[in-house]
Amino acid sequence: MNILFAGSPHCAAEVLDSLYSESNINIKAVITQPDKRGKRGSKLIESAVANKASSLDIKIFKPEHLDDKFKAELSLIEVEFLIVVAYGKIIPSWLLDLPTVSPINIHFSVLPKYRGASPIQSAILNGDTSTGISIIKINNKLDSGDIYSVFEKNIKDDDDKISLERKLTQLCNANLFNILDKINSNELNAIPQDHSKATYCNKVLKQESEINFNDRSTNIINKYRAYIEWPGVYFNYKNKVIKIHKIEKTNENSSDIPGTVHKIDKTGLYINTGDKVVVITYLQFQNKNIISSNDLYNSHKDFFS
Repeated sequence: MNILFAGSPHCAAEVLDSLYSESNINIKAVITQPDKRGKRGSKLIESAVANKASSLDIKIFKPEHLDDKFKAELSLIEVEFLIVVAYGKIIPSWLLDLPTVSPINIHFSVLPKYRGASPIQSAILNGDTSTGISIIKINNKLDSGDIYSVFEKNIKDDDDKISLERKLTQLCNANLFNILDKINSNELNAIPQDHSKATYCNKVLKQESEINFNDRSTNIINKYRAYIEWPGVYFNYKNKVIKIHKIEKTNENSSDIPGTVHKIDKTGLYINTGDKVVVITYLQFQNKNIISSNDLYNSHKDFFS
């Protein structure tokens, strides 16, 4: 099977690597996001998919726009499948028509739930106990294509965005080739989604990362778990922005106004919330290094007292 692959982040690179290892699959080319400038300096950084494709000696396209000029560049490529995993751009109709069998998207939710840009974060934020991957035929509407197959995965209490994405990527890699083989052999047909049950999720924004201690402790912990990779979570205290790097819920009821310090000792900074006390064990003052609860107690006890 000849495949054109489109993707950008690390999870997509893992899927690309898995497909490449299959003897019956030939990756003709990869489409990925253009190189971006790093946070510091002017060095250009390529996507994880570009890096992986380069190591596998696969032809790479990094178009700024999926326009007629890029269409001409792809004119000589013949493929059975277009596989899209977190590419980051809307796929135009001409590209959907390129594969002779099907354009495929791997979406990290059980569709029609969580159509959109942040399905993993949304599942964690909402306290879901399960999620999964959906392998769908792409159409010209957001994540609304007919479904070839769905594979589900339980969400554990200690899962965060990083661990859950890793598990869903592994779930994809364990099943994708078999699904493609069945589609290619006309043994599997796509089934329409129930659009009446569709829910949506937006791209995560940096300004959403502030913790509101008036909220319930479970919701606070879920936000930390969902945003652990990016943008992280923080709170304001005495006009200082403090980033949280580890936070847990306790069984102790809050004893004062949400956001006030319940206590501070060498085990952590205990904060009152809308119900239970939470404990922060690793934090970071702006432009400073991450410190543990022990260092926090020794160096900043008076600040939080």
